[in-house]
Amino acid sequence: MIARPSHFSTLSLAFAAALASALLAAPAQAQAPAVSGMDTVELYTTGRLVPGRGDLATAWHGQAWLFVSEPNRSAFESDPRRFAPGFDGLCPPQLAEGHRTPGRPDLAVMIDGRMYLTSSPEMRARLLADPAGVLAAAKAQR
Repeated sequence: MIARPSHFSTLSLAFAAALASALLAAPAQAQAPAVSGMDTVELYTTGRLVPGRGDLATAWHGQAWLFVSEPNRSAFESDPRRFAPGFDGLCPPQLAEGHRTPGRPDLAVMIDGRMYLTSSPEMRARLLADPAGVLAAAKAQR
């Protein structure tokens, strides 16, 4: 039998507690609200920017997606890629320049049936002025 110093068990317990705490905290961090908590189905279908409800949420790609109604949540769950913003919510004109800048839902743009979030009114105008060119350049940067 090998004798261990008494602090070994204290350190082991402290390590185990820290590890358990980190593991329990990880899912909460992974469930950050997507698109600032806005209902992307509502934004996509009506153009209205409406905050989703916490009791009508679903998890997808490590984020919590919130909805204003059960039909919106069901629509998202049946085809999340359709309702998720392009480029994972990054601003396409900024991405085209090599910057990974999150877009804002209040500056959303619909292009060919796809929603893109821009980061400022200037970036929104830039995307609308040359959608094909900006989206191609953004895609090349991914």
